[in-house]
Amino acid sequence: MPLTNVSLLKGSRTAAQKSAILDEIYQAMRETFGVPQDDKFMMITEHPREDFLFGRHFMNIDRSDDLIIIQLTVSDTRSVDQKKALFARIAKGLAREVGIRSEDIFINLVETRLENWSFGHGVAQYADRQPVAI
Repeated sequence: MPLTNVSLLKGSRTAAQKSAILDEIYQAMRETFGVPQDDKFMMITEHPREDFLFGRHFMNIDRSDDLIIIQLTVSDTRSVDQKKALFARIAKGLAREVGIRSEDIFINLVETRLENWSFGHGVAQYADRQPVAI
């Protein structure tokens, strides 16, 4: 059930690269978070330079204009080890498939409780489910 938002500098990626970015993030979530087939709700937003600000050297990491910011809204059911595995898998896949340096991959997880999701029909489909660690 992750909701994926990717932000990047406008014009910095081709359509094929953007597709590959989303594919790699999805595959990483499937492999490390157990995300089901077709659980794919993903968006890329491109920002003009004046609207895409970031610390080029925050935490002693040298970032370039190739930076992508990935924000994943997920249920709060994953372990720290799963999160670490997700981050590593995303970075590895994006480097391999799109040529993005690991320094230019910023990932943020926003965790929410199961009852905070409606997948359609105005119904909170997971409201009565108990959290299950995957």
